[in-house]
Amino acid sequence: MTPSNAASSSPDPTVQPVPASVVRQVDAADSTLHNPKRAVLSIGGNLGNRLENLQGAVDALEDTPGVRVKAVSAVYETKPVGAGTDDQPDYFNAVVLLKTTLPPASLLERAQAIEEAFERVRDVRWGPRTLDVDIVSYQGVTSPDPALTLPHPRAHERAFVLVPWHDVEPEAEVPGHGPLAELLPAVAEQGVTLRQDLSLVLPD
Repeated sequence: MTPSNAASSSPDPTVQPVPASVVRQVDAADSTLHNPKRAVLSIGGNLGNRLENLQGAVDALEDTPGVRVKAVSAVYETKPVGAGTDDQPDYFNAVVLLKTTLPPASLLERAQAIEEAFERVRDVRWGPRTLDVDIVSYQGVTSPDPALTLPHPRAHERAFVLVPWHDVEPEAEVPGHGPLAELLPAVAEQGVTLRQDLSLVLPD
């Protein structure tokens, strides 16, 4: 395992580009969506088979009517964040880029349904979980709605969101907070490790 350089503004050389054939397939699938919106989701978990759970989330998103998975980041291993997490296992995290015709509230419902399918338990804040599926950004929308705050209120402070997102969309910005490349130095000490031995598969 090699620690990622979160402060670097250049793409990680170990991250492989999506093959052109896959891009063409995804673009062809996009033609079935009318006026799709762009969304960024963060997925992660630290219980059970972490890699299988992340892949299951990617597959479930692609199987959702009105959703097309455009890109999936590399897998990163990260320390738990929050109070009372010292004795928890490490997380696997990744970022998924989508095009979707679902409104934000419907996409949230689908994300929570996927979490429940993987037996996500919400008994304790910051507690361990099999799967997290969080909407980080939706078409640049900003909203203070407590049911779904956009962008995610802590995304700009989390290396496990910013580093994998930067992998797949280096020119992106967190709405209201600025470009990813400018936010990365502030999270460089958060202990995000690229798992070069692992990968997630972009659905056919």
